Amino acid sequence: MDILTIGEVLIDLTQTGKDARGIPQFAANPGGAPANLAVAASRLGAQTAFIGKVGADAFGRYLKEVLAENKVDVSGMAVDADHPTTMAVVSVDATGERDFSFYRSANADVMLCKEDISDEALKAAKIVHFGSVSLTADPSRTATLDAAARAKKLGATITYDPNYRANLWKNKEDAIAQMKAPLPLVDILKVSDEELPLLTGTTDCESGTAQLAQNGIRLIFVTLGANGVFYRFGDKTGHVAGVPCKVGDTNGAGDTFFGAALSKLCKEELDTLTVDKLEGILAFANKAASITTSRHGAIPAMPTLAEVEG
Repeated sequence: MDILTIGEVLIDLTQTGKDARGIPQFAANPGGAPANLAVAASRLGAQTAFIGKVGADAFGRYLKEVLAENKVDVSGMAVDADHPTTMAVVSVDATGERDFSFYRSANADVMLCKEDISDEALKAAKIVHFGSVSLTADPSRTATLDAAARAKKLGATITYDPNYRANLWKNKEDAIAQMKAPLPLVDILKVSDEELPLLTGTTDCESGTAQLAQNGIRLIFVTLGANGVFYRFGDKTGHVAGVPCKVGDTNGAGDTFFGAALSKLCKEELDTLTVDKLEGILAFANKAASITTSRHGAIPAMPTLAEVEG
């Protein structure tokens, strides 16, 4: 297995417009950053698996089907008979920017337990990936951190996306503390330009990533929206320009970027990776993210390998 992702899979209720009476209309799209990333990487040629928890309901069955249809191994997905599948309402403004409202205080994804993540699944993966939404509450917080620590010991490359959602945390201070907690385990980190100052206190990519690298993180990406990506690879830094597009909505763009990058990096060794090769991978990832941004939804918008290479 190239990439195992751990965390939330949920229903994104995405606004599609209004009816004649002015009442908002929503489509039930599959979402959740780790699940999105698993699909993005799978569509681009990587072997991926997902471990998370859904409810024993129609939405849970639908999400499992969507991942399986996209060739994501769902044998490790757990079903919770007592808690419903998590939902998020995604409103999109005129520029394509998103606003999230989550319905998950006692929902299935938060109920992921240590026992749901086997050593066998972790041992089988070259890369083990997670995000910070799993860290907002227990038992999923303990389960995720425990799995990352076990995977690291088993020799996996650990990848992490802090993926800050303000309304999922009690306050900003708690969010920052929990988002920073896994950093010493991480080999490859992706942060957005909005998350960089939360974790480092600076908007400067050069000094911010230098600070993050002190945790032992070998490769850091700072996504800059339409402006592409800044990277730090050891003591080398650089910038790879974005690919212009007409924005449909930005939902899933970061997950597509990271999934695309990891679909290539899972075939490489960080010890022998060159800057030229890395910049080629980031150009590929920027193009994939641009295609997703030009469409609507997250998983439904993600490109195939032929589209990115075409």
